[in-house]
Amino acid sequence: MRKRDTSLFTDWVLNNRFSVGLINVLLVLVIVLVFNKISFILNPVNTFISAILPPLLVAMVQYYLMEPVVDKLEEKFKVPRTVTIMVIFAIVTVFLIWAINSLIPVVQSQIDSLVKNWPTIWKNSTNAVDELLHSPKFSGLRDSLQKQMTSLQKNFSKSMGSTVSSALGNLTSAVTVATAVFTTLATAPFLLFFMLKDGHKLRPFLVKFAPQRWEQATSKLLHEVNQAVSSYVIGQVSVAICVGIMLFIGYTIIGEPYGAALAICSGFLNLIPYFGTFIGLIPALIIALVTDLSMVAKVLVVFFIEQIIETRVISPLVVGNRLKMHPATTIVVMLGAGSVWGLWGVIGGIPIYAVMKILLTHVYWYYRKVSHLYDDSFQDEADQAGREEKERKGKERK
Repeated sequence: MRKRDTSLFTDWVLNNRFSVGLINVLLVLVIVLVFNKISFILNPVNTFISAILPPLLVAMVQYYLMEPVVDKLEEKFKVPRTVTIMVIFAIVTVFLIWAINSLIPVVQSQIDSLVKNWPTIWKNSTNAVDELLHSPKFSGLRDSLQKQMTSLQKNFSKSMGSTVSSALGNLTSAVTVATAVFTTLATAPFLLFFMLKDGHKLRPFLVKFAPQRWEQATSKLLHEVNQAVSSYVIGQVSVAICVGIMLFIGYTIIGEPYGAALAICSGFLNLIPYFGTFIGLIPALIIALVTDLSMVAKVLVVFFIEQIIETRVISPLVVGNRLKMHPATTIVVMLGAGSVWGLWGVIGGIPIYAVMKILLTHVYWYYRKVSHLYDDSFQDEADQAGREEKERKGKERK
């Protein structure tokens, strides 16, 4: 047994949890300070990442949706990956052609009509609320609500006016955005093809760079990261598609105006966990309020039915709790990431948190294993008991 150094420095610094924690925090702050001082050197790297990130993200989302199908066909039916990829691309192309010819014109006409009639819809909705609260009992509430609605309308008009004038006055930015969108749409399919074709070789390739004694741990780490991102992407996109379809069917049944546009909008907003569906409900309620008061009740019925099916059937089957995140943690991460990165932070904050959690967990357990600050005798006993149980089961089978 190795004799431990019992010097004062070892006891109070090296083997002291508080001191080690402070040293780690200090190192992190020093690294942040150094990167802040040399940020000008990283500007080309930032430009490079900004250029490749949009098509890469689009390709990654599609990769995680298509990759399970490619793997299954290759493993079970020995279908070459290239053949499966080409078939999937053909199916997607046919679906896009059908959507462009059939679905998009309907949605576009509804969106154009909604944008054109929105001032009238907003005015009628405010009048309807004012009439509903016209009773003397609600006089105080009516005055307060009217002030809020007037303020909101002024702010909305001001923001829309500044946005339009800014867009008209800055054609260079518009051309830049259009170029970025075109580049993303043109580049993403090629990235997706090679990711589907050779993506399964990436983990073994990266593991080769790890030290030999870390290869197994590195492979496990990469597998867990890939599973976390895959679970989130597949779950969120699948639930969003199901929500859009359910709301489209429900709005069509009750005769909600602009039902297709509202359903697609709610589907996209559902990519924002917890809050997205409720945000998508607001314009549907406003339009229903202008149409007919009974339509408000119908929209709420459709919404509650959709929520019951989503929370009780679709989400448990598709998403489950694979990321093992508490709802409170999810909300805190969304609020924090949204305040820093805006909408992209709200959408991407959760998978980034999941990946960081996996990395830090592995680092923590490695440090716990090599450090003398923790007593892991109980873990050794548990491992020994597990090995004995496996040996006992193996003898029983024999």
